[in-house]
Amino acid sequence: MTRVIGLISGTSVDGIDAAFVEIAGSESDLTVKLLAGATYPYPEQLRSQILNLCAGGSIPMAELAVLDDAIAQQFAQAAQAIQKHHPPAATLIGSHGQTVYHRPPRKMQGSRGAGEQGRDDVPGFSDSSLGYSLQLGRGEVIADATGIKTISNFRVADIAVGGQGAPLVSKIDACLLSCATQHRCIQNIGGIGNVTYLPPCQGNWLDAVCGWDTGPGNSLLDLAVQHFTQGSKTYDQDGNWARQGTVCQALLNQWLTHDFFQQAPPKSTGRELFGWDYLQQCIAQSQLYSLSPADLLATLTELTVASIEESYRRFLPQMPDQIFLCGGGSRNLYLKQRLQTRLQSVDIQTTDEAGVSGDFKEAIAFAVLAYWRDLGICGNLPQVTGAKHGVLLGNIAPS
Repeated sequence: MTRVIGLISGTSVDGIDAAFVEIAGSESDLTVKLLAGATYPYPEQLRSQILNLCAGGSIPMAELAVLDDAIAQQFAQAAQAIQKHHPPAATLIGSHGQTVYHRPPRKMQGSRGAGEQGRDDVPGFSDSSLGYSLQLGRGEVIADATGIKTISNFRVADIAVGGQGAPLVSKIDACLLSCATQHRCIQNIGGIGNVTYLPPCQGNWLDAVCGWDTGPGNSLLDLAVQHFTQGSKTYDQDGNWARQGTVCQALLNQWLTHDFFQQAPPKSTGRELFGWDYLQQCIAQSQLYSLSPADLLATLTELTVASIEESYRRFLPQMPDQIFLCGGGSRNLYLKQRLQTRLQSVDIQTTDEAGVSGDFKEAIAFAVLAYWRDLGICGNLPQVTGAKHGVLLGNIAPS
């Protein structure tokens, strides 16, 4: 058994999710045991800096360097804290870092949506079809602070061979959550939603696994709650506020015509598309219908579930027998209820009920990706990310 720590802070910037796990096997015989999982909030000033940068704010390179190191130190502290009461210590860390910018390959983007910057907006920018993704929190700093070999910067190798650099969890989903008889979807609802479709694990079933980003998860909901409460609340607990509202079907239909929802996979997105600028547009449109805050939250919730449902019906080879939810959105009872109403014939549970923590599945995934990188096993699924071929993911920083 190898003890590994997985670290990630997602697009919601809620804090650093840390998973301390024991891993054995390789791919078909992979086993993962969660020893401890915890979320470590960022200091408020640091979180504000990250959110400002994610929203398109400009900072000098010197400040970016300081921010990069500050994030790395927070990740290192999370790694040290998560294993403190569970000796022996980990021998490997897999750190996704903090995404502050994600631009999928241009050929996959179609026309621009709200908040998206095109290449002709950037002086001297080449017309490359490659994507770009930036995660802060250098692995070298984490390795030095913890004394543990750290693997980070997972997306760049996939992007270099033409991939989206996301979603990267699909191969882990396949190895840990497949079933011999059921067609399953593993639906993560973080800031952005992503899905992995798992056919029954028979024959060359791994070749039939597919996945993509479905669109906004909690990103617009959380931003809307922060807007309406002047920052006193950061999310809609259990969806109770949205539950009091009424969905504006006309506005929902308008939002669902967005180019991203029409694009066939492989595809990925982020706050660059479904972030503050997009929400401002939604708020302005809602005023034309005289929507209350609760009505807008209900309609934004419906956008999340409708975009999931429509992407399944458009792009899956067949509808699943089961859906397993994970991420913060899986705790939103109203959102889960709305998804079940739209997909009445599908059994919807959480990944906890399949033996994988829904709160820490993404952190577990990056622990596994680090473990595979250390063993020399490719971590991406080309049919999911659009890469030309499988590649080793992550840069190694020795302790």
